[in-house]
Amino acid sequence: MSTNHTAPEEREILVEMRGLRIEGQSEDQWNEIVHGVDVTLRRGEVLGLIGESGAGKSTIGLASMAFARPGCRISGGTVMFDGMDLTAMPESEKRKLRGTRIAYVAQSAAASFNPAHRLIDQYSEMPVQHGVLDRATSESDAVDLFRRLKLPDPETIGFRYPHQVSGGQLQRAMTAMAMSCKPDLIIFDEPTTALDVTTQIEVLAAIRDVVEQFDTAAMYITHDLAVVAQMADRIMVLRHGNLVEEGNARAMLANPREEYTRQLLSVRSFQKATAGDATQAPLLKVEGVTASYGSGPKVLDDVSIEIGHARTVAVVGESGSGKSTLARVITGLLPLSDGSVSYKGEVLPPRLKDRERGQLRTMQMIYQMPDTALNPKQRIREIIGRPLSFYLDMTGSKREERTRELLSLIELEPDDYIDRLPGELSGGQKQRICIARALAAEPELIICDEVTSALDQLVAEEVLKLLQRLQDDLRVSYMFITHDLATVRAIADDVVVMLQGKVVESGPKDEVMTPPHHDYTELLLSSVPEMDPDWLTRVLEARQANA
Repeated sequence: MSTNHTAPEEREILVEMRGLRIEGQSEDQWNEIVHGVDVTLRRGEVLGLIGESGAGKSTIGLASMAFARPGCRISGGTVMFDGMDLTAMPESEKRKLRGTRIAYVAQSAAASFNPAHRLIDQYSEMPVQHGVLDRATSESDAVDLFRRLKLPDPETIGFRYPHQVSGGQLQRAMTAMAMSCKPDLIIFDEPTTALDVTTQIEVLAAIRDVVEQFDTAAMYITHDLAVVAQMADRIMVLRHGNLVEEGNARAMLANPREEYTRQLLSVRSFQKATAGDATQAPLLKVEGVTASYGSGPKVLDDVSIEIGHARTVAVVGESGSGKSTLARVITGLLPLSDGSVSYKGEVLPPRLKDRERGQLRTMQMIYQMPDTALNPKQRIREIIGRPLSFYLDMTGSKREERTRELLSLIELEPDDYIDRLPGELSGGQKQRICIARALAAEPELIICDEVTSALDQLVAEEVLKLLQRLQDDLRVSYMFITHDLATVRAIADDVVVMLQGKVVESGPKDEVMTPPHHDYTELLLSSVPEMDPDWLTRVLEARQANA
């Protein structure tokens, strides 16, 4: 939250949007998706935009720099930035503002970086191109911001390519890139979605510090209400492109006026009621697995886990701990260098290309970032239908009928979504399509890599309930890779805690989540944000005192 001691109403207005209307295109028709919303943002103020997936949060955030993503257009209202009407400004002039005076931190870092260029080159591009800094100064600033954002090896990490860092590290690198020109306005679109809770604390603190230091205005878009409680001076609650409620953050968190806001603020209620059979021989067994990327250091070091029939194993740990790498080894995407992976007692070939189609079908994966997991040129009918044809030999009307059933299963109306492209969907809707695609193969084991991280709490709870119903009905097993400990408590039977490529603790959920904890498990649990607006300050002060 801003520490600017000037009364909020006395600060200079930086952004003022009045009667903002935005339309989205579906086939040949334009439909209004944001309905006359007013937004005011002052210098040094942080405005939190919250609401469920598809509420219009990101669309309004982008509109503050007079930008509409493909398939959308600003159809009404005004967008004023520092006294300038951006909607009336030539595109060439708007481009000069974007990246220098207005910066945007996207939700999906993997889809935002050029894979062919090093991080340091992409960081320096904007300040050098716009004449804000020379190359040497820009690189020096990059190292400083990398260090403040707690990136490992800040002096050298910039010389890596995007695929050589974890998702959480890439998200922090993009946050640093947005800060490179010290902008007047930063739009943070779910900037900590990909981060584990320990890293999230440091990144939130760094973001808050930069906003305060440079008196920067910020829009903070999130579905994590405990996070917005730490960051925002004021909150706007959105639903279906309409403003539901707006007010001072502390006052709203303490006493929300609207029922929808109260639903958003309620603690996730879902808890798994039943567990699978722990006495049966495991469905999947990983024994002494060691793996690395190329000739690099070990990313997994003597890792062993088991996944039982109809059981859910949650794998938790900080960014770079090896969670997603373990999933790649299990699925054959990354060959192991030592150890074995067995499925129903049969040792699987380490390479994906050497596995039979039946082995591939029974083990599916849902990826963390739906933006990069879905082909942007394929319609939903084709995305879900391909595994039906490949694994189950479905064609024609049978394939069409099953595709529609899967869309209904993930609570998307088939007639409305089957002919859409991924670019016409919200982040949460894209993730649901990824879930439907995995279910299409009728697998026995689904590896879920942060599948609820892009979803608001209401939608995430429904997805968890859906996955649980499938487990109850189909006896499917899950490996849940997550940094959300609320998800662990809700859905896990067993928990595996990883740190620096090793398993530091594992066992039934009740044992791992109940004191006494392993030191690292204790750190994870103590890093989960609370709805109290003073929680982040309190935790940082306590850790500094104990350092």
